[in-house]
Amino acid sequence: MSAIQLTPAERKIHRANAHHLDPVVMVGNDGVTPAVIKEIDLALISHGLIKVRVLGDDRDSRETMFHGLCEQLHAAPIQHIGKLLVLWRPQPVKEKKTDPEKMPGPREFKVLKYSSRGGQRPEMKRVTILGNQRLAAGGQVKRAKPKQKSVKKKNQT
Repeated sequence: MSAIQLTPAERKIHRANAHHLDPVVMVGNDGVTPAVIKEIDLALISHGLIKVRVLGDDRDSRETMFHGLCEQLHAAPIQHIGKLLVLWRPQPVKEKKTDPEKMPGPREFKVLKYSSRGGQRPEMKRVTILGNQRLAAGGQVKRAKPKQKSVKKKNQT
């Protein structure tokens, strides 16, 4: 894999976005190990734009490390300033999970109503809840309260 090539304008935008970020990964005296590469890859997947702090003092080794990481991880080199390296890779598109419980529209619930007398079985009831309703603690269906207007808005109309 090769590093992603960006235009100077795109690089400038990413540099501005990375300004307030803190380093996510630190590369120690052992250099770039498989564990460090794995952590940088995970950070790129979750964040997209990251800063990496390198503890070595040799600028040339940091420069080769910077371009080597970009080649290995298929990332774009954004900035190398001092001991900080800024990398960017587009985040993968996440699939939306659809939960039928959280879908809009009418929902059905089973409600158990216990008898006031202790020995009887509880009564099972199916209740349909519409979008503007909610299920209260006692199994009662309550409508949502209308949105209240401020006093100033009431006086204007």
